[in-house]
Amino acid sequence: MARTGNFYDSQLKNRNLLSPVGFNLTLNTKEKADFFSNTASIPGLNLGTAVQTTPLRNIDIPGDELLFDDFSISFLVDEDLKNYMIIQNWLRGLGFPEGYQEFKDQITNADGLQEEKLQFVDGTLHILNSNFRDIAMVKFEDLFPVSLTGLEFNATDDDINYFTAQVSFKYTMYNIVDPKGKALWILIKFRRC
Repeated sequence: MARTGNFYDSQLKNRNLLSPVGFNLTLNTKEKADFFSNTASIPGLNLGTAVQTTPLRNIDIPGDELLFDDFSISFLVDEDLKNYMIIQNWLRGLGFPEGYQEFKDQITNADGLQEEKLQFVDGTLHILNSNFRDIAMVKFEDLFPVSLTGLEFNATDDDINYFTAQVSFKYTMYNIVDPKGKALWILIKFRRC
């Protein structure tokens, strides 16, 4: 059977490989939240399955619920602890361990009005090419932290190893878009040969 179209039109045009060091995280409403990120990953997805029963054996079929892994980053802590304390105060405000005021501070906007949605933040993981320009962005909706590692001081260290902390976030949804905000879809065509 003859092929239709040019085989080379369906091949990758850009042969450069994606670099694991090209990324940056920004949080929309958290000022001074510069994260000198060491590691970050696009969270994994898991699709549940349903079981279709047949007289011979049960068959797995695609389900209707996607499960998203947590979004985790590790970052270098700045000398003034600003980026670390933003996450810690955010966590403390959500859990209000010492009183309602900490939670109230998290949900009060600049005009003094309380908005429950302020406990969530939208964020963007910028994926950079070899020239450190955005090639894609992972847009997270309704991020909130669920864990933050501690900082262990040790005066017996011979070398200075700067502090790295890890934070894990839950979120509602994420989408991968191009620098202009258009959804990235890769069309895969299956052809009969």
